[in-house]
Amino acid sequence: MTERRLSGTGVTPLSGVGRAVWYAPDLDTDDPPDGGSIDPSAELARFESARADARAAIEADRERAAEQVGEAEAAVFDAHVQFLDDPQVTAGVEDEIDAGAAAEQAVERTFAGFIEQFEASDGRMSDRADDLRDVRDRLVRALSGADGVDLAALPGGSVILAERLTPSDTAKLDPNRVAGFATVAGGRTSHAAIFARSLAIPAVVGVGEPLRDVEGGASVAVDGVEDTVVIDPDPETRTAAASDDDHERREAPATTTDGTSIEVAANVGTVADLEPAVESGADGIGLLRTEFLFLDRSTPPTEDEQYRAYRRALEAFPDDRVVVRTLDAGGDKRIDFLELPDEENPFLGERGVRRSLGPDASLFETQLRALLRAARDFERGEGGLSVMLPFVTTVEEVRTARETFSSVAAALDVDDADRPEFGVMVETPAAALLADAIVDHVEFFSIGTNDLTQYVMAAERGNGRVEPLTDDRQPAVLRAIQATVEAAESEDVWVGMCGEMAGDPDLTPLLVGLGIDELSMSPVAVPRVKQAVTDVRDADARALAERALAASTSDEVAQLIEAYRS
Repeated sequence: MTERRLSGTGVTPLSGVGRAVWYAPDLDTDDPPDGGSIDPSAELARFESARADARAAIEADRERAAEQVGEAEAAVFDAHVQFLDDPQVTAGVEDEIDAGAAAEQAVERTFAGFIEQFEASDGRMSDRADDLRDVRDRLVRALSGADGVDLAALPGGSVILAERLTPSDTAKLDPNRVAGFATVAGGRTSHAAIFARSLAIPAVVGVGEPLRDVEGGASVAVDGVEDTVVIDPDPETRTAAASDDDHERREAPATTTDGTSIEVAANVGTVADLEPAVESGADGIGLLRTEFLFLDRSTPPTEDEQYRAYRRALEAFPDDRVVVRTLDAGGDKRIDFLELPDEENPFLGERGVRRSLGPDASLFETQLRALLRAARDFERGEGGLSVMLPFVTTVEEVRTARETFSSVAAALDVDDADRPEFGVMVETPAAALLADAIVDHVEFFSIGTNDLTQYVMAAERGNGRVEPLTDDRQPAVLRAIQATVEAAESEDVWVGMCGEMAGDPDLTPLLVGLGIDELSMSPVAVPRVKQAVTDVRDADARALAERALAASTSDEVAQLIEAYRS
């Protein structure tokens, strides 16, 4: 049988082959009864009960997702709770019930209107329609008593085919059993795609109507690198899809053709992420998010709890650098036992180092003690621990934090040989503009491009209406990166990058040309970025960076990158 290829959007740089299993959640509801037989008060009570059940299910999925894919990704379920409690949603359902609809139909009709609004938007905002579907489906299941499909119990080697997958669907997938998935609809920025990358599951989304013709049980190869779904793959395609062609990339050092070494490290959100990071061939940890130690608990973690977690990270990478970000509370990271203020815009409020030097000063000192003890006690190889401050905006913050760091080190009798490197994240325009002054107080910078892009462009990352402004290739963002690198070079300070931009192999030549020393990313992206580094010629990369910095639009930058690749 001749193989057939379908095109879509690859969301993970992985491939897999297996047997097709169609996933179509059964959410059919009975026809609405005659208006006269509806008791509005009873239906409202059923709706409120369903909301309570849905909230419990969301909280359970959030906890599971935090353990499996990390806190940053699990935060999507916080938004699901907000949808569940949105006054426009609840009022819409109540109005439908008052008009004679049963609770199931009221939920479906109300959510249909909001889903349509989101889908009419462009970019990432349209992907948020899947979050609404997720909440709707939970409510309908709770009302109808329908059982959800147990995606965790699929046969080994399954390739899931679906109209679309919601965040809760994808969070339940077992990467040891699922060979990949493909969907009719969906985009690269959907939460299902983000979860697939975190779980290292081959995935292609947005394949379109031709995918519906694929029968269950068919042999299917999913290639997230080539953006294809192959039906009835021939032996050569099957072998290529099933092979571990990233092995050599994982083991090889990331060095340009001219001998420039680039560290390709992993972002780690929980202790459970350490093993995938090691298996990816990462050159250490470029970002260890410590929020997982503080979330979903009623009291702070003890110094010893933190110490053990940091030791585990060091033990996983004894010969490599492990960069630990101190607690980044505030913004979208709500920690139960902290009295976080109710701010109109928490992303511009009391978060990160502002809290560490203010209301959370005692937590900050405890965390520094645990970090310094781990650095002192660990018999390291060539690597070591580095401490990084989040959300820096002033030189005074860096000076004060460094003084606290030095004071705690002295109290613990940690000598200079065992003292970790001290650095800051550059994720605000202020930090980039002040880099030439901050550099006197640090050993490294790490550029967080997700927030840096958001703040430089004054465009919220999750708002699809301003999505073009959140492109990392915006010239203003590149110039903020350049300012940071130039300041670092003046004092022989190294510069890393730990945002989404670092994990895009198409952008690797540009970043090498800009002078980035370390790139940190989701473990699944490590092998491809390593390969991209080895393909770089230094002179060509520098020329690309110079032309990109001279560009005036992101489209011009994109064209320059495409021309470089070709």
